[in-house]
Amino acid sequence: MALLRPLPASPLLTRSPAHRLGPSLLALAGGAVWALCFARQPLNVVSWVALVPLLLVLGHPRAWLLGLLHGMAFWLVSVPWIAPTLETYGQLPPWLAALAVVGVGVYQGSYTALFAVLAKPVWQRGGALALLGPPALWVAVDWLRAHFLGGFPWNLAANAWVDLPGALPLAAWIGCYGVSFLLLFANNGVARAVAVRRWQPAALTVGSVIVVLALGVWSSAAIVPGRDADTVTVRVLQPNIQNLVEWDREQVENNYRRLLELSEQACDAPGVLVVWPESAAWPYSWGRDAGLRADVGRLARKGCSVLLNSVLESAEGPTNSALLVSSSAGEERYDKRRLVPFGEFVPMAEWLPFLSSLARNAGDFTAGRSPALLSWQKQEVGTAICFEIIFARGVAEQVRHGATLLVTITNDAWYGDTWAPWQHYRAARFRAAENRRTVLRAAITGVSAIIGPDGSVQQQLGVGEEGLLEAQVVGRSDLTLFTRAPWLVPLLCCLVGGFAIFVGRRR
Repeated sequence: MALLRPLPASPLLTRSPAHRLGPSLLALAGGAVWALCFARQPLNVVSWVALVPLLLVLGHPRAWLLGLLHGMAFWLVSVPWIAPTLETYGQLPPWLAALAVVGVGVYQGSYTALFAVLAKPVWQRGGALALLGPPALWVAVDWLRAHFLGGFPWNLAANAWVDLPGALPLAAWIGCYGVSFLLLFANNGVARAVAVRRWQPAALTVGSVIVVLALGVWSSAAIVPGRDADTVTVRVLQPNIQNLVEWDREQVENNYRRLLELSEQACDAPGVLVVWPESAAWPYSWGRDAGLRADVGRLARKGCSVLLNSVLESAEGPTNSALLVSSSAGEERYDKRRLVPFGEFVPMAEWLPFLSSLARNAGDFTAGRSPALLSWQKQEVGTAICFEIIFARGVAEQVRHGATLLVTITNDAWYGDTWAPWQHYRAARFRAAENRRTVLRAAITGVSAIIGPDGSVQQQLGVGEEGLLEAQVVGRSDLTLFTRAPWLVPLLCCLVGGFAIFVGRRR
């Protein structure tokens, strides 16, 4: 087929829209438009073509620089909430907070630059590998971003399709990285069609993706519910407690009283699991404050189990932990394994001491080492504390260890009513769909939700709302393909991308 024959590089460099519009402008505008796909109300239709500008500039001699510009524009538009958070709670001066956001943009944008460097010879060569290679390389670079220096898999491409029919059910088979590949495959075909002025590449890729998404819709109807005996009653609390900039004892007491009132309302029958958000009982600590233990113990004696968050001590140091307290099993504990850089620890502080002075309000927590499950009734509860829910492999590990139900507790009050809570929330929906597990999400100011095993939103409380979510949920013990092998799609993409680079550079 003429469509699959190698194409000369020159038409892509001299007659492409990237050349006519100005490569730098195209890259910057493309990055900003791509960021809008991660807004509070994402542009789902635009996501099918949002990465076309980046792919078009791969034919430019300085593709790496244009990739960097695109990545910086994306991150500066999609995560500007970092600056006010650092200014308000980190006590950084405005100029330094803004500089920190630029630093995030440069660092995260460097991954887009890396993608441009790797994908350029593949794109220029043309042929079938020019359709498959760039999407595979995007996934490979995103996988690197999720692991290098602790990892930051925020705003993965797949998350732009969280509300697209078929995308979440497919995640049980191919995970978030497989859905990212599909999104890039569609965009790459459109970009190729624009570059060579032929409609066939777009028809082939977009049509193929639509068919695969239709299969995902079909597969969602085939999800078999768990046994009736596995049905349990849960209550998720959202007390809408704001973080305090300055100490205010009266406000602290009011917040705690509101939390207990919601808890009493939630504990209306024995056998209920009551989930508190992260930091809900702050500044009270489980190991230090007898009053907190007494209040939770009173709920437990009524027959309720309470999952709460507290700072606990370990032999290695303080941990950010989840506790499950019940009258029958006593106390069970999970220690957070993925800590937030510059929030819960300062990376490389021993080699670069000045970083500690810049992040002087960062905690000094110790990371947990075990994917410990919390036993409740006949369920095994896998817990992700805040940041951890964006790491697909860690959640899948808990499910492989036997988790029948997933809980994520978070404090997104740091970021206010911005895009941040919604971006964080979309990752939780993918974790539910990937593992076919119900996810209970308790956020102190929102977004709290009961997420079904297909990633659908069954109940939800938005940012700034106060309330209680009540549901009957079903535990599951089956394992999806993604749960069994979360590394499979990234590995295949690395192999396809590497082969494409090898062939592309030989030409």
